[in-house]
Order: sequence, then structure tokens, then C-alpha cells
Amino acid sequence: MSYVDGFVLAVPKANLDAYKKMATQAGAIWKEYGALAYVECIGDDVPYGEITSFPRAVQAKDDEVVVFAWVVYENRQSRDAVMAKIMVDERLKADWPTMPFDGKRMIFGGFQPFIEL
Repeated sequence: MSYVDGFVLAVPKANLDAYKKMATQAGAIWKEYGALAYVECIGDDVPYGEITSFPRAVQAKDDEVVVFAWVVYENRQSRDAVMAKIMVDERLKADWPTMPFDGKRMIFGGFQPFIEL
């Protein structure tokens, strides 16, 4: 069964083009190393919930959009191998002061699917 890394983050609307450029480059590298799919989505119907919601989870501000992204791998072993390469790839070294989003508010994790239809 496959393995999935998921991400949720807030991106300032003014930085959206820079984020899309960065994500496109990152996605190509993930795929180069063996990811099966790389998807980035901009929140379109993500209401601010009373108790919990995507915007609340990443402390999205009025001038930000929520981005939901995921990467699919063949399995956990494949994911770990891809991530080992990603972590040392000079093309993906983070320059935190110039990143087009606040990485401290990004949520991420690895998930083992239990249903695939």
C-alpha cells in the first residue's frame, strides 16, 4: 500500500506567485527522487470554524490563503529513501528569511493509508 506525506500551511496572497514557483521546483525534485505524485492545492472552500478548521490550524491571517498539499510514494520505505535525498539536496536548502510563507505555522506528517479505492 502507498504512503502519503501531508502538509497544511498559510501563504500570504502577495507571495502566492513566489510560492507556486518554489512548489513547482520542489515537486519536480520530489518526483525525480521517486515520488509518485506531488499535489499543491489552494483553499477554495475552507471556512473559519468555531472550534477547529484549516485556517485556525495554521493561524491564517486575513491576507493569507490556506495551502493543502500531499506527496504520494510507493510505500513507507520508498518515502524514507526519497526524504533522505531531499534533506541533503542543495536545490532545496531553505533560506528561511526569504521563504514565501511562515514555516513555523506549517503542519506536516506522514500517513499510512488504510483504504485505497
